[in-house]
Amino acid sequence: MNQTAIRKGHPRGLYVLFFTEMWERFGYYLMIGILLLYLKDTASNGGKGMDTATGVDIVGSYVALVYLTPFIGGLIADRYLGYVKSIFLGGALMALGYFMLAIPGNNTLLFAALGTVVIGNGFFKPNISTLLGNIYNREDLRPKKDVAYNIFYMGINIGGFVCNFVAAYLRINYSWGYAFAAAGVGMVLSLIWFATGIKDVKHADIIKPPQKEDMPISKIGLYVFLPAILAGIIGWNIPGNLIGSDSNDAFIFASIPIIIFYFGLWYRAKGFDKARLGTLLTIFGVAIIFWNIYNQNSTALTIWADTYTNRETPPAVENFLKPFGFLQNVNTQQHDVAVLDKQFRAQTGPDGKVLTHMGTDPYLQNLPKDQWPPEGQDLKLISTEIYQSVNPFWIIVLTPIVVGFFGWLRARKKELNTPVKFAWGTIIAGSSSLIMVLACLSTNIYENKVSSAWIISSYGVFTISELFMSPVGLSLVSKVAPRRFTALMMGGWFLTTSLGGKISGILAGFWDQFDNKAVFFGISVIAALIAGLLLFPLTNKLNKVVAEASEMND
Repeated sequence: MNQTAIRKGHPRGLYVLFFTEMWERFGYYLMIGILLLYLKDTASNGGKGMDTATGVDIVGSYVALVYLTPFIGGLIADRYLGYVKSIFLGGALMALGYFMLAIPGNNTLLFAALGTVVIGNGFFKPNISTLLGNIYNREDLRPKKDVAYNIFYMGINIGGFVCNFVAAYLRINYSWGYAFAAAGVGMVLSLIWFATGIKDVKHADIIKPPQKEDMPISKIGLYVFLPAILAGIIGWNIPGNLIGSDSNDAFIFASIPIIIFYFGLWYRAKGFDKARLGTLLTIFGVAIIFWNIYNQNSTALTIWADTYTNRETPPAVENFLKPFGFLQNVNTQQHDVAVLDKQFRAQTGPDGKVLTHMGTDPYLQNLPKDQWPPEGQDLKLISTEIYQSVNPFWIIVLTPIVVGFFGWLRARKKELNTPVKFAWGTIIAGSSSLIMVLACLSTNIYENKVSSAWIISSYGVFTISELFMSPVGLSLVSKVAPRRFTALMMGGWFLTTSLGGKISGILAGFWDQFDNKAVFFGISVIAALIAGLLLFPLTNKLNKVVAEASEMND
């Protein structure tokens, strides 16, 4: 069969990209699922011994940068490298970065490894999504594009679900380094699979020559990258901090020239291209709120699962998980732990490092003593990173239901258009944060832990919003962006993830300052509600642009 051969109505290239992305996301979500835990763990356990504010600052900056570089990678792929070469280059750099994380060393090696992954992701992430969109630009396949992105999105979440069990097993039974190395192995498998199926996707690796109205790379460097670098340096060196840390200030300052660049594309565009770019920028603005809530899974919700959630296993779960080595053991034995105050703030010395002392496991700090294990016995706990698999689990379970619901509406000619999905999705995302507000108010969380049902329910509600927005977002960019800007606008979509991730990290950096954690999550509830309600009046106008752009084949 040739490169356009159909399997169940879809080209084989979809399945090549499905498994390529599945293994790549296996590595990414494995690494991001344990990164904060690794940074906060004491040096005696192989961790970095950082306090919460420092740890979430690094994680937030990493998430922001890992989704900022697709702007650059998409641009280079659009103009020079093409999508296939960019995917191979990006995947190789990501694998190298994961293996570097597996090597014990100082913070210089840590930051070099994270930087390598960040650059690699910039080449990989926007271009595999663009390649998929190009496959479905053929007239007979265009109506199946949304479904294709939903299938593609399922691959992302299969990788995201499995990886945390692998991470838990390796870091509990061996070390943090083995877990990070597993992420590198996943990335290598991704590249091998992509190479074996290259014949089924190569026809979509189309580089369209720049148009006379397009800004040359040299000018982009002069007008965007150089100002971004200079702005970042200014932000880093501002006396004191405007937004909690030097890295926060530097990132926000550096983002301003890039945001201006995207608005400049819209301002200079003519005719229908202007309407297309304006529609995408409107959607992008709302998506930032969504991604802020999404990226709390690697910051605030990781802290919540680790510290405030009752992770003890029911007997049936314990009997199932114990043979696989996924459970943590907690007992009253004295060992090195961080010095914490009554509201669980890590105490630091003059050198900024977390102070430690001989004490009981921090998990016991808000567990009533009558629930502590007897001396010589262990509590069996679900590993914190396993909670990172709850969201992809819900994706796998709820995707057929949500897609079926959309199909049911379509059959009755009541289908929700894409802008309406974004409006509802944003409000539903805010509802997931509302569940966490209720969890905070359900008890005194500094004296008692809360049921896992709260965070599991929050992830479940958020998953519905994710299915309304995230796979549709990729498809939307592919359909609406002027063809010569496709990868660049994919980079813009990931820029919204970058900004959302950084905002999530900034907020989590103030976690210790929120004595009432309900206020922390309440900020996201209010922001999502406002953004969703403001989008509703614009949906009809935006949808006209989406529908017309979808019918065009430029």
